[in-house]
Amino acid sequence: MKNICMFFLAWLIAFPALSAQVKEIGEADIQPTPEIKSLFEALGGDWDTSEKRERTQFFPNGGERTGRSHVRLSAAGSTLVMEGHSDGSAGLLSYIIVVWWDKNANRYGFFTCFKDSGSSCKVRGTAKWDGDKFVNDYEEVVHGKTMKFRDTFQDVTPNSHTLVFAWVKDDGSTEPVIISESVRRSK
Repeated sequence: MKNICMFFLAWLIAFPALSAQVKEIGEADIQPTPEIKSLFEALGGDWDTSEKRERTQFFPNGGERTGRSHVRLSAAGSTLVMEGHSDGSAGLLSYIIVVWWDKNANRYGFFTCFKDSGSSCKVRGTAKWDGDKFVNDYEEVVHGKTMKFRDTFQDVTPNSHTLVFAWVKDDGSTEPVIISESVRRSK
């Protein structure tokens, strides 16, 4: 199953012109899975973004970025694709995040590609709804040590949401590392 997902994700990234032709939820014939539909209803659309990197051990100088993102359905409603670009004192960032529902595992898969200083593409954790927050937990190796992190989409309204990237400490508490605010782009 993992190989099939990786093939699909590689295809999606390699052929953006083809993926752009896939109809989105507002068009006829798209019937997303209930799990992807709820995620699209919360995060779908076009957004203006502003990001603040907190001064932490990960980013001693902090930093900021502003940009735009687009969140759409793909693969006939079986995946949610988030694409974005931003720039600022924290440097240029382009990314794609693909989320899908894994029925057998009863959880969301979470795949990321970041183009910034030293990042790459990988399956990064598994996600779930925690009340009205969409949470992705994962581990990263930082300076040779495995550390836990969490992405939390919170404060979701029809016109805004916040993404908090946090370090999960050994005692279970979290420390925000990057806070991204998204505001729906007016047409």
